[in-house]
Amino acid sequence: MSDELISILVLVVVFVIATTRSINMGALSFAAAFGVGELVADFSADHIFAGFPGDLFVVLVGVTYLFALARANGTTDWLVHASIRLVGGRVALIPWVMFAISGALTAIGAVSPAAVAIVAPLALSFAARYQISPLLMGAMVVHGSQGGGFSPISIYGSIVNGIVDREKLPGNEITLFLTSLVVNLIIAAVVFVVCGGLKLPRTAVATAAEEREDGAAEAPADAEGRLTPARIATLAALVTLVVAVLAFDLDAGLTSISLAVALSVFWPDHGKKAVNEVTWPTVLLICGVLTYVGVLDEMGTIDYAGKAVSDIGIPLLAALLLCYIGAIVSAFASSVGIMGALIPLAVPFLSQGDIGAVGMIAALAVSATVVDVSPFSTNGALVLANAPDVDRDRFFRQLMVYGGIMVVAVPPVVWLAMVVPGLG
Repeated sequence: MSDELISILVLVVVFVIATTRSINMGALSFAAAFGVGELVADFSADHIFAGFPGDLFVVLVGVTYLFALARANGTTDWLVHASIRLVGGRVALIPWVMFAISGALTAIGAVSPAAVAIVAPLALSFAARYQISPLLMGAMVVHGSQGGGFSPISIYGSIVNGIVDREKLPGNEITLFLTSLVVNLIIAAVVFVVCGGLKLPRTAVATAAEEREDGAAEAPADAEGRLTPARIATLAALVTLVVAVLAFDLDAGLTSISLAVALSVFWPDHGKKAVNEVTWPTVLLICGVLTYVGVLDEMGTIDYAGKAVSDIGIPLLAALLLCYIGAIVSAFASSVGIMGALIPLAVPFLSQGDIGAVGMIAALAVSATVVDVSPFSTNGALVLANAPDVDRDRFFRQLMVYGGIMVVAVPPVVWLAMVVPGLG
């Protein structure tokens, strides 16, 4: 048996054990990375550690730390009520507002994880406050970010269009953008219906302050309304985060943790509470799985699978399998990195003219990004880490199942719509 097949079988075993024995999958993945890396691939420890996602570790810790502070001092409550007032108290509109904000951020140049890091904590705090499904709210944020993610001026769009130009393939920037936008919009609409969006209040709901005025409920005065010094400073920190990420292209994780530390210096009680609320089991899970995926990449397992598909003599079947590989691998790794590998792999049969390049590239791009709701991707991990007041194991399973549905269902749909007609 080849080393590549062994590494794939070990990954399957990790999933089975984690599912049946309730062991943190990240811990299992670290053990798998050590076993496969040392015993099968003959990697050194440093070689194995090279796959550790240090940037994602800092993003997860930094963003959850900063927004835990915001929850501790009541800033998220204040923002939730501000959001309610913005849409006239109509809770049903909020998921779509979050979709639109995420899409606008990526369309004007934010990378998708940065947009999700900014929007998801507020969106999920709102979901917890108004009993909205966290899966619905998280999916709306992620699909919104991917919907705008391939505009001609976006990061993803620029990268894919650059690869197309470099490979001297025909391309269409508008087709790429609209395909991603329409697919994600349709998926968001389906999720909205399936996850109870139609049951959310469409008429204005009262804020806690209004309820107190009517004598309907008692709520502490500190829960909303007043802008205390801590809240003002936290709001300033959140604005700083947005500006730093979008305008100056600073790292969202490092910026978040720096701002959180600064706030903790002035309000140490809030800071101490926030550190305890960082979702360390989620951090372990995500970093462990991605470390093992790094070992697979270094072993050549991903290239092995891609080349095996590209050697198939039936172009349409090869195109479908490439879309599936893009979806499966991207659910555990960098979407852009996968696109950068798969588009060149598709060049041989695209050059023959049997497959339309424009449709194939759009199908690959959508297949490799729509699965970012997976809890193992950066976006899905941010959603999982920032969901307050949830059964985290149950929510992890929901995201994993939802990500699996995207992996199975989306590639054949975009293949039928974009590849089979021969667009390009």
